[in-house]
Amino acid sequence: MTTILDAMTDPNLFGSFFKDGHSWARWRVLLKAIFALPFDQGDLAVFRRLTGRKEVPTESAREAWLIVGRRGGKSFCVSLIAVFLACFRDYSNHLAPGERGTVMVLAADRRQARVIFRYISALLNLVPMLAAMIERLTAESIDLANGITIEIHTASFRSVRGYTVVAALCDEIAFWQDETSANPDREILDAIRPAMATIPGALLLCIGTPYRRAGVLYEAFDRHYGKDGDPVLVVRASSRTMNPTLPKEVVAAAYERDPAAAAAEYGAHFRDDVTGF
Repeated sequence: MTTILDAMTDPNLFGSFFKDGHSWARWRVLLKAIFALPFDQGDLAVFRRLTGRKEVPTESAREAWLIVGRRGGKSFCVSLIAVFLACFRDYSNHLAPGERGTVMVLAADRRQARVIFRYISALLNLVPMLAAMIERLTAESIDLANGITIEIHTASFRSVRGYTVVAALCDEIAFWQDETSANPDREILDAIRPAMATIPGALLLCIGTPYRRAGVLYEAFDRHYGKDGDPVLVVRASSRTMNPTLPKEVVAAAYERDPAAAAAEYGAHFRDDVTGF
């Protein structure tokens, strides 16, 4: 069986996108953690630093929450996960005749969701073997020949109902609407989780730069970070931890201008100076 790391390094698949092994080294460790793949010597120290855990996962995560600073590479890596789950997993035994499984990309609005969607489209179209799987391509969805559709959605608890979801990718979830709005983040996730219930191995993947100490991103961190054996994996990492190519001077200048904002944007720390109304 092809693993996500096999696909990431195979020159006929995604190897050309991840040629700089040093830049993606910590992301590879996190992929091993999410999919419960064997660790190499030296991986454990990185894993413990990023997750606060001591024990290596023995089963794939049911949910993964990636709290990573800006320009840390999270959108591209999440796109890789989406394409891998859409193309290299067989869901046919869990779908009724005529039913399509959905890889759902959600963001605060469609324009923001298209960032990840463009990465996904590139990963598919630039690999001939995967491009051959595309049956239909629009500005907001991709139908694959294996019965899977990748499509973008706005963060609405109404629009996500009625689907069979094999993976849900929630982008910048800390900046979704809060409980004072018509689309509270908690209600959106409550609508998505039942849509994943009949698909073994379905993955809820939430990514974001931290903001205030409230909302589902902070709750996930507070409840699950550093908990060995928890099927909900939470990662927290600064921008330069995950992307060492980010210039130091850019981050240093941000800390000089506004230390509290930079600690959230680049350091991946939740802010103490921002509260709800």
